[in-house]
Parts: sequence; C-alpha cells; structure tokens
Amino acid sequence: MAQLTCRFASRILEVTLSLNAIVPEHASHPSPVLYLLHGLSDDDSAWQRFSAIERYAEHYGIAVIMPQVGRSYYTDMAYGPNWYRFLSEELPVISERLFPISTRREETFVAGLSMGGYGAFKWALRDPERFAAAASLSGSLDIVAVGERDTPPPEYPLIFDRSPSGTEDDLFALLKRYRTPQPCQPALFQWCGREDALYPANLRFQEAARETALELSWHDGPGDHQWRYWDRQI
Repeated sequence: MAQLTCRFASRILEVTLSLNAIVPEHASHPSPVLYLLHGLSDDDSAWQRFSAIERYAEHYGIAVIMPQVGRSYYTDMAYGPNWYRFLSEELPVISERLFPISTRREETFVAGLSMGGYGAFKWALRDPERFAAAASLSGSLDIVAVGERDTPPPEYPLIFDRSPSGTEDDLFALLKRYRTPQPCQPALFQWCGREDALYPANLRFQEAARETALELSWHDGPGDHQWRYWDRQI
C-alpha cells in the first residue's frame, strides 16, 4: 500500500488544504474507495495515527481518502467557508484525478467517527447516488441537540445562525426522504458505545431510521468515546 499526503488548492474554499490517502500500489483496475472522515478535534492524519486503517485497507484491497475539514461539522458555515460543498463537490473530483479509484457507486463508501459520523451519514443521505453504504462510529448524529447543550462547541453559532432543525443539515429531517423506498439508498452501519455521551442521540437516530425503508445495521456495546473502540469497529 502507498501512503500519500497531498497538498492542493481548493477552488471552493480558496485555501490550500491537505489530505491523506492509502492506495493499493499494484492494482490492475481502479480500487474501491472509502472516504474516511475525522472527528471534531482531529485532522486528516488521525485515522492513520490512531488506528490500523492501512492494514485493514490492504486486507480488503481498497483505497482510503482522508480529508481535513477543521471543526466545521462538514457543513456550509453561516459565517465561514462552504465545507460541505468542498466535501461533496470538490473532494471527489480531486481524488479521482489524483488516485486510481473507482467511480462506481457500488464501490464507493463513506465512514467517520463522532463529528465524522454525522458527516458520513449526511453526505450519504443527501447524495445517495454516490454511495453504496455509509458508517457512523459514535456519531454526533443529532446536530440540533448539539446546539442545545449548556456549552455547545464554540464554533456552533458560526456554523448555524439559526437552528438546523428541518434543514438538509438535520439527519432526522433527511431520514423522512426514505420513508418509502427510493431508487438509490445507501445501506447504513451505526455503532456507539453504551457509556458514550452520544449514546442517547444514537438511540434516537436508529429508532427513527427503523421507520424508513433504509437498511440499517445497528450495533452497540461496552465503550465510550475512544480510539480503541473505533479501531475495532472500522
């Protein structure tokens, strides 16, 4: 497997960014690809630093693309850059130009932890023609509840100038699109530890998803908000 760190100019964000990638070196055809998203306090290097993702990617023969989005919640900010547009419009184009990865829906996946779990499910539910499946590990899945905490993240009012309830940034609102079967709908994998502060939000999401036509694989178990659980689950 080849490990690459790339720096590139983002047209949408108008800044230079980096991404990390793991790519099969001797593949005879474009590789299936996993877009793997980081959490709130991490960056594009986190999955390689704290998990065995390279070993897992080699075992399955897939490429892994790991972008950085700061503390943006993978959202077009009210007072800041358009991070969701970068993620959903620009990142795939850049990745497909730079790396020998598949463009077929059935070979394209997205996953993430915590804030990245929210980003993965949002991207897949808003862009179901792109992804065969999406995974959330300890996902921060109730973005409305995040803003209602006693101490929400300091950037929250910069991201959302009003409640995201009912918008395309609200996963529970997005689920309503799938109350009846759709031509394209990603399979979902969701895990959260029972000792995790985000466990109640994860329970609410899986209960809401059960009322849709989506295929959801829900798992929980002992664990809190730590890398040793995310490494095991990815």
